[in-house]
Amino acid sequence: MKLQNKTAIITGATAGMGKAMAYLFAKEGASLVLVARRKERLESVVNSITSNGGKAVACVGDVSKQEDIDNIVKTAIDTYGKIDIAVNNAGIMDGFNKVETITDEKWNQVINVNLTGPMRLYRAVIPEMLKNGGGSLITVASIGGLYGKISGVAYTASKHGVIGMAKNTAWMYAKQGIRSNVIAPGAVNTEISSSMDPANMDAEGYQNCEGFIKINPKTGEADEIAEIALFLASDESSLINGAVITADGGWTA
Repeated sequence: MKLQNKTAIITGATAGMGKAMAYLFAKEGASLVLVARRKERLESVVNSITSNGGKAVACVGDVSKQEDIDNIVKTAIDTYGKIDIAVNNAGIMDGFNKVETITDEKWNQVINVNLTGPMRLYRAVIPEMLKNGGGSLITVASIGGLYGKISGVAYTASKHGVIGMAKNTAWMYAKQGIRSNVIAPGAVNTEISSSMDPANMDAEGYQNCEGFIKINPKTGEADEIAEIALFLASDESSLINGAVITADGGWTA
């Protein structure tokens, strides 16, 4: 098994890519701390894993809150004694808002979840990884972090930002055995669109993105992204650090 004796934190673990990662990592031997806001759904995933012989604990939390980040790390250390892998997967969309229509409330909400939350998780887990001689940080970004024509201004800025942060972290800790890599999915069948409020959608902003959205050649599945995350979490990717793996079926080609 590729993750035997490894401890992993996965945020946004109750649906889509996070849920697929949780099942796959457990199958490959990882001991998991699974994080999400919805308690019942989180416990359902944990129970499914443990009933099949896997190791997982639930940690209800909001990645935009420092106290919840602290509790996530405490739970991992108290339960398993170490942290080897951390996956920043939790994320939300904006409403395809342009700069002139974005509100401070929506901007702050998206930035807090998609950028500040991942920074805080990095900040909290890196000292624990250094005690073990290294670890793997995996951030699920988006092709919206590479190009400006995928979504609204807040989502685009957050994903560009988190890619930059991941690359900086890769360089800063490379000599200490910590690897930091990014997955940039294109369209994937997940529930992220449910984080958008139709009442606050920017119709013109959406129209500006719609042409590119329509040329997408392939929509991926959560399991396909989970396989990439497994590779980055495992020792098979030992020389890969600071990389952005674009997983979009050729959309941006």
